[in-house]
Amino acid sequence: GLGFNIVGGTDQQYISNDSSIYVSRIKKDGAAYLDGRLQEGDKILAVNGRDLKDLRHKDAVELFRNAGYDVSLKIQRRLQPQNGPVGHRGDGESGGLPVAAILVPGLVLAAAAVWILLRYRQRM
Repeated sequence: GLGFNIVGGTDQQYISNDSSIYVSRIKKDGAAYLDGRLQEGDKILAVNGRDLKDLRHKDAVELFRNAGYDVSLKIQRRLQPQNGPVGHRGDGESGGLPVAAILVPGLVLAAAAVWILLRYRQRM
């Protein structure tokens, strides 16, 4: 095979009111993975010049199965990640300041204030 799975079609819409065909998974060490250009979430517009618009899922699958050895895909890259809000980096970070960047200076200031207060009270 070509090394990827698809979702979508007129009978199995992946996105509401959109019957396009999308790459749902790229199989490790498959042809698409080794080529490196196709990404999960890409919309496939055409296979070997054949438009995929308004096809049932099974008909799209059949086109891929009969595509031959040299396959040309016309795709539209997804504009944002599928999971999470725009700007989400997906590496466990929220993109804001880490909690330690706020707590550590706050604790240092609090400790300095306590030390100054204790020194001031000793002088009285």
